[in-house]
Amino acid sequence: MAALAASGPVALRRTASRSVAFVRKIPWTAASSQLREHFAQFGRIKRCILPFDKETGFHRGMGWVQFSSEEELQNALQQESHIIDGVKCLFFL
Repeated sequence: MAALAASGPVALRRTASRSVAFVRKIPWTAASSQLREHFAQFGRIKRCILPFDKETGFHRGMGWVQFSSEEELQNALQQESHIIDGVKCLFFL
């Protein structure tokens, strides 16, 4: 059942050709512009989403990066580590 649930969003992403990846452990000191700047080295960024907590005013430490192509997303996924503001972020589909 869990395997089916995991394959659903990935299949949907590929069908829609959105080229979106999820980023976790983003330091609270980083802004969406820094996230965009870091991942722009792998290709053109269509959208960078960093949701904020209404109560604290800080972002939630996770977000999404949408590349303009699947190839650019694969380039970013091949990178061993992604360090933003001195913190190693987790980057995956």
